[in-house]
Amino acid sequence: MFTIDAHLDLSMNALEWNRDLRLPISAINDREQGLTDKPDRGKAVVSLPELRKGKIGLVVATQIARYVAPGNNLPGWHSPEQAWAQTQGQLAWYKAMEEAGEMVQINNLETLEKHVQLWENGQDDEKKPIGYILSLEGADSIITIQQLERAHANGLRAVGPAHYGPGRYAQGTDATGFMGPKGHELLKEMERLNIILDATHLCDDSFWEALDHFNGHVWASHNNCRALVNHNRQYSDGQIKALITRGAVIGLALDAWMMVPNWVRGQSTPRGMNCNLEVMVNHLDHICQIAGNTLHVGVGSDLDGAFGTEQCPYDVESIADLQKIPALLTKRGYTAEDIKNLMQGNWLRFLRKAWH
Repeated sequence: MFTIDAHLDLSMNALEWNRDLRLPISAINDREQGLTDKPDRGKAVVSLPELRKGKIGLVVATQIARYVAPGNNLPGWHSPEQAWAQTQGQLAWYKAMEEAGEMVQINNLETLEKHVQLWENGQDDEKKPIGYILSLEGADSIITIQQLERAHANGLRAVGPAHYGPGRYAQGTDATGFMGPKGHELLKEMERLNIILDATHLCDDSFWEALDHFNGHVWASHNNCRALVNHNRQYSDGQIKALITRGAVIGLALDAWMMVPNWVRGQSTPRGMNCNLEVMVNHLDHICQIAGNTLHVGVGSDLDGAFGTEQCPYDVESIADLQKIPALLTKRGYTAEDIKNLMQGNWLRFLRKAWH
């Protein structure tokens, strides 16, 4: 089934992990044997050939660069200008992939419909370009609000105002506090430009403030349920209900610590914690039960988002294994229409409405 993944850090993998994503995943991992600079070396699951193999023909692909103020121990850049430069290098990589025929930017209704038609014709999937919708994960790299229009002209269609920790426009995971005037200014410009608000990573205070001050389209690209794994990175049932009311779609993430409780980084293993794709279906089912339907959930895997097979479901050796999900949903009693909604239809309906 043609599938949409709403969160992949492709350019980060290409430029910071130095992975040539045009290669088979086996070739990428072979080249990383013996490297120890990252915990997931030799354990990657994402490449462009694997996306094609799994018929994941459309993705939301990120730019990401954090600014860190003095005293912030998170990894990041020491000025917004440096962070901006990093995101522009990432944009250049996406453009290079377009020029090579590997990817194509999807940024309006016309390009969306043309690309969906291409991927649903069932022919020569291994030769088709991967469509990407450009998203900014954390807005720290927007030096001034005026730059957002420039970014939009380059194809930016979604922005998550925060990532981890305190940010310039909002507070993120493991932080607390409100967005304030600069954040409100960002939201106003996003609304003017019809840029989607990605609520993922907003701390609770900033989450509710953002929903109060933004009247545009809202999604959550990669988030799981606090009721199942109690952490501020996850959504409470109240937040899920608020997103559903706003017509949002929530993409479910496959980072093991977000899927199963009591995960200990560097110690726990997916098999030891019984973390498999069935666990993702538990989170999916929880949201569907709250909604009373299957119209507000999709895939936002975050695979190879700074982790590999050491920290993803043990039955995922390649992102192509997302195609195991329909059978699991069938086993849980979901209908063929439900499954199509969850694998592609909900994201498509959202985008068609947002870009109409």
